[in-house]
Amino acid sequence: VDHGKTTLLDAIRRTRVAAGEAGGITQHLGSYQVTTAAGSLVTFLDTPGHAAFSAMRARGANVTDIVILVVAADDGVKPQTVEAIKAAQAAGTPVIVAVNKIDKDGADPDKVGVELLEHNIVLEKFGGDVMSAFVSAKEGTGLEGLEEKIAILAEVLNLRANPNRPAEGVAVEARMERGLGAVATTIIQRGTLRVGDIIVAGAEWGRVRKLLLNGKEVDEALPGSPVDVLGLQGVPRAGDTLRVASSEQQAREIAGVRQQREREERAAALFEAQAEQKRGELFGELIRDDKKETVDVVIKSDVQGSAEALRSAILELRQTDSFGYSAGCRVLRADAGALTLEDIQLASVSGALVIAFNVQPNAVTLAEAAKLGIDVVRHSIVYDALDEVTARLANLVAPPASKWLGTVTGRADVLQIFKIGKGVGMVAGCMVTEGAMKRGSNLRVIRGKQVMHEGSINQLRFLKEEVEIVDTASECGISFDTFNNVKAGDVIECYVGGRDEAESP
Repeated sequence: VDHGKTTLLDAIRRTRVAAGEAGGITQHLGSYQVTTAAGSLVTFLDTPGHAAFSAMRARGANVTDIVILVVAADDGVKPQTVEAIKAAQAAGTPVIVAVNKIDKDGADPDKVGVELLEHNIVLEKFGGDVMSAFVSAKEGTGLEGLEEKIAILAEVLNLRANPNRPAEGVAVEARMERGLGAVATTIIQRGTLRVGDIIVAGAEWGRVRKLLLNGKEVDEALPGSPVDVLGLQGVPRAGDTLRVASSEQQAREIAGVRQQREREERAAALFEAQAEQKRGELFGELIRDDKKETVDVVIKSDVQGSAEALRSAILELRQTDSFGYSAGCRVLRADAGALTLEDIQLASVSGALVIAFNVQPNAVTLAEAAKLGIDVVRHSIVYDALDEVTARLANLVAPPASKWLGTVTGRADVLQIFKIGKGVGMVAGCMVTEGAMKRGSNLRVIRGKQVMHEGSINQLRFLKEEVEIVDTASECGISFDTFNNVKAGDVIECYVGGRDEAESP
């Protein structure tokens, strides 16, 4: 959901982070420290709004002292907005509502306030106790008012932390950078972290080699600081607690126990995949459920948070059809860092799909994948990666030989793909080659010999007008109910009926 969170933060910071984001959406959790017009230091966490990043939003709500809920004045409350509200309420974090895009045509700030009432967010102007600010990130209006509200609420909450103790914080994001090693973006919650401190973060330990605050090197990080911590032996998991240890021996012991637990979990996952494959080879059809299929996935991402977000979103993907056939996903691994031969070996056990998200695999790894017949796909936008997996799931529930899919009533060749505004999405520009295309009909999208999707026609257009039917030799536009991976060259078939072949006469 594009409500302008990053653009608003850009306006406050006077930067242009949003302009460089792949696909125009935030896909990483960003952290910045800003000096307001009043001279106060405020640390902002910028969390992604896409549905796949719910874990990041929940983690942000748990770490922060105040949640700024950004809602577009023209769009109003969306499902991700509701989810963010629930995350803030579950964490017990107070909320300030920033109604953005008040400069746009169709903006209705009062409507936003009314919609928020349904979710127990009562703004002050409606008699509640939730502060609000009406802003335009594009025009830069209302920003000082928002900063004032943050300062007032911080004063009321009496936010304090003790800097004179060993540091403790949360690694909100982690990644492996060439030339720097493991980098953990950490919010210091209490104490002061200094260069040279021995630290433990999850299953990793190390000595702080360098601290970066807003890209500049510093010697220490006070409570509330968002710092990049360099010096850990490996990449911790996003959300891991970072603590200063009393000695190197203590840090090694703590990390060693946690690493052993992770190795056991990895071995168990590999053993399960191998055992399932061997059972299939030994018993074949005796143990196979013909109505349930699984797509195995291995995920490697540039940052740990994106890997976890993809893992959560992929596990929720499922395809079913009217015949009771279904397909789901199993994630064998989701980690940050370069794609390794070990990842390819794990994928080869069950023929898993490997997703390299913002990661460039090297030639040796790709050669090994090709040798073992493993598909490695590279994506930089989260919904493209999800579409890739969805298409494979759809192919698994595509009609096997034992199913009869009714009578074909029309065929159309996809000539071109268009992206229409909100509410419509992807539209396939087609030429009807046989029969007729009818709105509401069952359809399947065929690519080569594979069925990529089964569903129904959501909208059918002829000369920009929505129609009920388009006949042979006519061009039309077709939009789908849940599928966004249609490509030029695909064939769309409309059909009626459909039942098991065994029941057909």
